[in-house]
Amino acid sequence: MRRINLKKASVARSDTIRNINRQIVLNYVRERSPISRAEISHETELQRSTVSLIVEELKDQGLIEEIEGESTGGRPPTLLRLRAAGPVALGVDVGTKQTMLAISDIAGRVIDRESFKTDPEADATVEKILECAGRLIKRGRGVEGVGVSVPGLVEPERGHVIFIPHYRWRDWDVAKALKQATGLPVSIDNDANAVALAELWFGRPEIREVRDFVMVLVEEGLGTGLVFDGQVYHGEAGAAGEFGHMTIGAGAPVACAAGNYGCWEAFASERAALARYAKLAPRGEGVETFSRLVDAALGGEAAARAALVETGRYLGVGISNVVKGLSPKSVIVGGEIARAWPLISEELVKAVEENSLCRGMKIARIIPSTLGETPRLMGALSLVLSSKFAAVTTA
Repeated sequence: MRRINLKKASVARSDTIRNINRQIVLNYVRERSPISRAEISHETELQRSTVSLIVEELKDQGLIEEIEGESTGGRPPTLLRLRAAGPVALGVDVGTKQTMLAISDIAGRVIDRESFKTDPEADATVEKILECAGRLIKRGRGVEGVGVSVPGLVEPERGHVIFIPHYRWRDWDVAKALKQATGLPVSIDNDANAVALAELWFGRPEIREVRDFVMVLVEEGLGTGLVFDGQVYHGEAGAAGEFGHMTIGAGAPVACAAGNYGCWEAFASERAALARYAKLAPRGEGVETFSRLVDAALGGEAAARAALVETGRYLGVGISNVVKGLSPKSVIVGGEIARAWPLISEELVKAVEENSLCRGMKIARIIPSTLGETPRLMGALSLVLSSKFAAVTTA
């Protein structure tokens, strides 16, 4: 039972109730389309007249459209679906190596994109982001908002980037610069939080229906996004979810972003896997990127497989600690490592089970990300798109 936050609560006026009903209808169309007005009325127990009024409002706003269903002998039924015709969101994914921008429709389908190598100079990266954003917005008229995901510590409510460890950027005002340049509202969050939001709203049905899960994003670093009761949990000053820096051992193959050799990140990140491979591979052999390491492992190379399996084991050790503390229903593992799931899953799950509180106790379901090859970009887009579907709460 959730306690009401009296500092943020607003009473349930008639427009509040109307907004909630509107979001319910919109989400039925989003998740169960094509669907009829009658089906929505039956499922929600809203009056047909109420559903029809809401549908007309959503059509006028360009969010949904009518299509003709299959006839069963009489007049074909009129069904509803999202109107995914034009651009709605601009997503900016700032990565440690590459920054990608894209515009998408309301369903999250990418319409256009650009990318560039992330510049170590913060101001230079902002300039390139503004240039790409300007071109994409001009080509895709209709963009309503901008979402930005970054690999660092963020205060989402203030739109403030506190620190990006990889580049040692502090107090980075990319959100302010984008808002001034585009005139659009800008939302910004840590990349793991953004990916968790994308899984919640745009992942496969088995994830969308889970209201409590942890997103583990494995990249150069390692971050986690926490979803409780269908909402991303940020904690004080946006600092929740820094499990990548919890201590799980000593003598890791690399240092974490803070310079420590005992952090989960130091044992289970992409950099850790590459360091293991460098020791295991025959002299003179090596790979430049984690993606190529995964390719080599999937191709059957023994040293590459061993490096990934060992990394998977340490992923499992860290996940076991997260599960002990939070007891989520599911844990989702994202990043390039999800491609290697057939190789690492057995060792990863085994490590979780061996380090659980009670042998034989049911543990969280652990699965790879369902977002495809660009989860961080989808996360950035979701910072805009999710606001279209989320209802106002009084908590």
